Amino acid sequence: MTTESSAPPSGFDTRRYKRELWGWLSYAFASEVFVIVSLTLFLPICLEQFARDNGYLLPDKQTPCSAGVSLSNSTSTLSGNGTETEQRCAVKLGWVWIDTASFSLYVYSISVALQALTVISMGGIADHPPHRKRLLFTFAFLGSLSAILFFFLPSSSPVWPLSGLFAIFANVGFGASVVAMNAYLPMLAKNSEGVVMARQSLDEELTKRHRDTGGILPTEEEENHGTREGGDEHTVPLLSGSSGLNDNSTDDPHLAQLHEKYNTSLSRSTSHISSLGIALGYSSGIALLALTLVPVTLLKGSTLVLRCAIGASGVWWAVFSVPAVWWLLSGEKDDFNKRDGAVMEDGEDGWDVRSVEVGGAQRDVKEDWSMWREVIRAWKRLGGMLRWREIKKLKNTFRYLGAWFLLSDGFTTITSTAILFGKTTLHMSPSSLILIGVLTPLSGILGSLLWPALQRKFGWSNLKVIVILVVMASLIPAYGCLGFLSVLREKAKFGGLTTEGEMFGLAVYFGSVYGAFQSYARALYAELIPPGEEARWYGLFSITDKSSSFLGPLIVGLISDTTGNIRYAFFFLVFMIWAAVPLLVSVDVERGRKDARGYVFNARRAA
Repeated sequence: MTTESSAPPSGFDTRRYKRELWGWLSYAFASEVFVIVSLTLFLPICLEQFARDNGYLLPDKQTPCSAGVSLSNSTSTLSGNGTETEQRCAVKLGWVWIDTASFSLYVYSISVALQALTVISMGGIADHPPHRKRLLFTFAFLGSLSAILFFFLPSSSPVWPLSGLFAIFANVGFGASVVAMNAYLPMLAKNSEGVVMARQSLDEELTKRHRDTGGILPTEEEENHGTREGGDEHTVPLLSGSSGLNDNSTDDPHLAQLHEKYNTSLSRSTSHISSLGIALGYSSGIALLALTLVPVTLLKGSTLVLRCAIGASGVWWAVFSVPAVWWLLSGEKDDFNKRDGAVMEDGEDGWDVRSVEVGGAQRDVKEDWSMWREVIRAWKRLGGMLRWREIKKLKNTFRYLGAWFLLSDGFTTITSTAILFGKTTLHMSPSSLILIGVLTPLSGILGSLLWPALQRKFGWSNLKVIVILVVMASLIPAYGCLGFLSVLREKAKFGGLTTEGEMFGLAVYFGSVYGAFQSYARALYAELIPPGEEARWYGLFSITDKSSSFLGPLIVGLISDTTGNIRYAFFFLVFMIWAAVPLLVSVDVERGRKDARGYVFNARRAA
């Protein structure tokens, strides 16, 4: 991270910080390849191919759906008015017949529903630093192993539906591990050199004023913050509580400038680290896609080569996670929460303590740690967090989560729907689909570099950048809706996403928007969550994150099954994205940041 001085701030351990940062970035490099190569490209295609290899043509349900043919062959085409004219392919699971294109969407929907249950259950455990690292790599092992198992399951096997189970475990493993990974982000940003310098300057100024005014006692809220951090309320620096960072309302221009400098430094540090993670993750995905391009093309997108591509992403994920195992600190000897200025409620912080009355006074005593107790506590805490009394304390954070629920679902569903649309409607070849898979993350890297430059030039806030990106993304499904206009096909011969060339152009456009959106969305959320509870709040974030959206794929699958034309899903996607805009623009970031820093959850009042 860049700083305004060549000398690091006092007490800043550059070597340790770089180790933590590169450990975090190395896991981003390892895990993101699963999203780019498998989750958004090969996995939905492979699951559809598994179903097609075992499916039959409708309506007779007797003729096999050209088992074993390449991806470029299809049983459906579009007529001039945009409707399908040939027979559809369906597969029987149990006693139910479903469209082969919907099979992967249903599997994805189930996987993210289970993922939601998992990340909520692990929230309190992952906020305990030693367990955070263990959880991260336990779920990384589960996800990478599940992807690797695709190597050993041919579509001709009588147990081919296990492909759906492997996909579910892989997605759950990825999503849960990313929650633990994201929980490190606020700590990394707050402990970067530039932020530490800004914090020290503000701390020194507040301490000086505290001393000059005769040592005015801190407020009750400040006392609570100091004692819960485990220090003496008279010796803990003012900034360890909320007094220094929350109160920007001052008539002193110098103090206001220091506040602004700290907030700006923190925002830039968070978005910078997040952007580095996105860029490295996209780079790893592009590298593996390039390696798989030749075999997928030569074997014409057979189920075998698709399975190998997914398995390769699992191997990559496992191998490149090893550096993160060594570099990420476990927290055994480091109190991350104190370094973050965390605010915790007794008995709710996952630190294996409980409050008891001893001699008329409350004391924290250690108790045997229990995973199941933490899981139960996590669900109780979630119920308390979602009570109206608690929501009002962090109303801007919850507004942002509401917008994110719609946006993450919409963006993720655009990706999966576009791949299935290109395969089943435009009949794109395997090499063309892989090229789209390469162009999207490559454009994402460029977008993550371009948008910060535009932001600096025009002076946009992080929130304004996100709103602009959302509006731009909504134009993609809106453009696809134009495909129902027959005049585009009859006269213009293009338009409305009816040709392969348009798919390539939109892949570049979408990638440049999506890459920047991911970076800014994660960074902005980091500023709106209470310190010390990162995993718990990122668990909520992950429920609707790019790998945790289930509503969109479920509805798109139902639309495809009901209408027989996946293009109708574009109308739903336009509505879903635009529904989030009013919520997004209503977020007051400055107020949300202050509320998060001063937030204290009281389990007894919330019960």
